[in-house]
Order: sequence, then C-alpha cells, then structure tokens
Amino acid sequence: MKDKPSKYVPELLRGSTDTLLLFLIQERHAYGYQLIKEIGRRSHGYFQFKEGTVYPALHRLENEGLLEGEWQELPNGQVRRYYRITEKGKYALRGKMATWRDFTSAVNLVFRPVEA
Repeated sequence: MKDKPSKYVPELLRGSTDTLLLFLIQERHAYGYQLIKEIGRRSHGYFQFKEGTVYPALHRLENEGLLEGEWQELPNGQVRRYYRITEKGKYALRGKMATWRDFTSAVNLVFRPVEA
C-alpha cells in the first residue's frame, strides 16, 4: 500500500512565503506566475500558491526594498513584471534562511525519541 502524502497545512507556511520567493528570485529573475509554477514544481505539487498570495507578497517585498521589479515586453507584445533581488534582499534572505535552519533544527530535536 502506497503512503498517502501528508495534508497541506497553510498555517505551517505562514511566514515562509517571503523566504521562498526571495530564494527563487535570487537564483534568477522571475515573474509572479513563473514563481507560482516553480514553487509547485519543486515541492512536487505540495505547495499550490495562488496569485492572491504571491502578488501581494511580491509588492510588499518590493516596497521594503528587498526586490526590484521591471516591466518587460515580450516579442509577442505581452508585458510581464520581472523581479530581481536587491543587496538588501540578499542580506534579508541570509537571515531568514538562518532562522529557518535554527527553527527546523530545534523542532527536530524535540521530535527525537528520548534516549533511555
């Protein structure tokens, strides 16, 4: 019998959306819908972000100076806003990732069986 995937719990993701977006954008410039698809792909479909989550987060990160957005016109005439991470954003991402590693390490310590 194949194990069922664990249930997605949005509360566990709160506070991590910005970190995920900053991480992906530091790898390469991207636009909102592209980020939604990439998060879904990398999480094997576990994370299914909605536009109503991603676009407000991108705007907030841009307002905070962590991202810069630039409108680009594609050869077919379509216009997309591509985001790139700023130096301030790179610094913030390093801090967020360190905090996440500390948090997950502490949770894993609690989940460790008690040694007799």
